[in-house]
Formats: sequence, C-alpha cells, structure tokens
Amino acid sequence: MTDSIPTRTQAERADQTRARILAAAIHEFSDNGLAGARTEQIAEVAGVNKALLYYYFRDKEALYAAALESVFEDVRAYSIAVMEMNTSAGERLVQLILNSFDRSYSYPSIRSLTQQEMVRLHRGEENRMVSMVEKYFRPLWVRTHELLEAGIVAGELIAVDPEQIRYSALGANVFYFLTAPLTQLAFGFDPLERRELEHRRRATVEYLGQAIFTDREHGARVAGASVGCHAHAEEHRVEEIKSEAQ
Repeated sequence: MTDSIPTRTQAERADQTRARILAAAIHEFSDNGLAGARTEQIAEVAGVNKALLYYYFRDKEALYAAALESVFEDVRAYSIAVMEMNTSAGERLVQLILNSFDRSYSYPSIRSLTQQEMVRLHRGEENRMVSMVEKYFRPLWVRTHELLEAGIVAGELIAVDPEQIRYSALGANVFYFLTAPLTQLAFGFDPLERRELEHRRRATVEYLGQAIFTDREHGARVAGASVGCHAHAEEHRVEEIKSEAQ
C-alpha cells in the first residue's frame, strides 16, 4: 500500500509538468507560429529545462501537435457539455453560440492557431487541419446539425435548412472577431473593448431569439436567461485562463 503513494505522486507531478509545458507552448505557438516559436522560451515559461521538455515531447513538431490537440479538445469538451444539457434544442443552441462567442474572446489562442493552420492549408504546406477536422470539427458539426434538426422537428425552431442557421449563428461570431481590427479602423471604436463585447454578446442572442424561434416570446425568454447564466460561468472561466497564463 505505502509503495503506491510515491508512484501516484510522481505521476501527478509528471501530469502537472506536462500541462505547464503545453500551456506555455500554446501561447508561444499562438503568438509566433510553428516556425517562429522557440522551445527555449517555452521551457523557460514552463519552468523546465529543454532536456525535460524533450522527455515529454520528442521534438518541436510533436509539441505543436499536442498543443493543437489540447486546444481543440477543450473546444470539443465545452461544446459537447452544452449539447448534452437537459434543456430544449433551442436553449442548447443559444448556449452553444454564447459558448463560441465567449471562447473566442477569453481564449484567443484558439483563433490564432486555427487561422495559422488555415493559412498553411491554403498555401499547400504541411498542416494538421485535415486531422483536426476529422477528429474534432466534423463530429461537432454533425452534432450541431442534429441539434438543429431536433429543434425544427419539435417546432421550436423555424423550418429552414439547418445548415443555414449554423452558418448564420456561428459565422456571425467568426466575422465579428476576424474583422475587429478593420472595424476599429473604419469606425474608431474597439470591438474587443469590454463594453462593446458585452453589447455584442447580448445582441447576438437577442437576435437569435427573434430570428430562429417560431415563438418569439419564448425566444426572448431563452435569450435573456442564457445571457445571465452564461456570463457568470464565463467570468469564472476567464479567471481560470488568466491564472493558467500566469
């Protein structure tokens, strides 16, 4: 019995060390890309030496792959948790959209790494987007499609092509964050400033409540309830991310 305690403690320490390396790698790759990232910087931020870094990850490419896996696994886990809530399909969809919006703000590494991989894919360079799509994106899109179909069949959501709802709802989040620098140049305000973000996230679900629900009063209630409960949860998640970064 006593012999198992040190082993378990060592395993926990190893997991913590690996997690620190991954957290540092995600930030470094997000800021500088695969080519520009420095393993020396990752090791320093993680509080380990390079030899220990390469003990856990055989080379820079393996570390990059693990960083991507970690980021997209977070996306998958949060999204599936929302889809499996014991609420109506429409309520889960609105929560899913808020999940996407808040994640785009509080976890910018996801946006950065995804964009980098998309550029590499477009240029015909070696990339991991195909494997990420098969493992994470396609299953989530299938689940989202099923969720939308369920809402339409139940009469809660309007009877249109489910894919058009997905494009309109999730695509609006992508457009907002992708064009934030252009919006600031064109109109002189920062879309990523906290007040603007709060206004946009509320407007997003209020619009959905009126646009995709067959009963607009029900849609308005869903939107109002979603903004309130999700805001509290996401504030906690933002603090977690800030702590991890430190």
